[in-house]
Amino acid sequence: MLEFSSLILFFLLIGFGLFLLNVFTSIWAYRDSLKKGNSKELSIVILIGTLFFPLIGLIIYLIIRNDV
Repeated sequence: MLEFSSLILFFLLIGFGLFLLNVFTSIWAYRDSLKKGNSKELSIVILIGTLFFPLIGLIIYLIIRNDV
């Protein structure tokens, strides 16, 4: 039974780590969007998009962002 609880703890830690990665990349995309000169409204849309659709939202943002 100890192995089962260790497995649950492992998956909880992995899930929490992925959640933190999602939050950090969403905040980065928001700040980067503001730094690139986009409006606050578009930056908030990017923030929400990357929070709710992490992988697809980040890929789309990296494709459409303006390189300076």
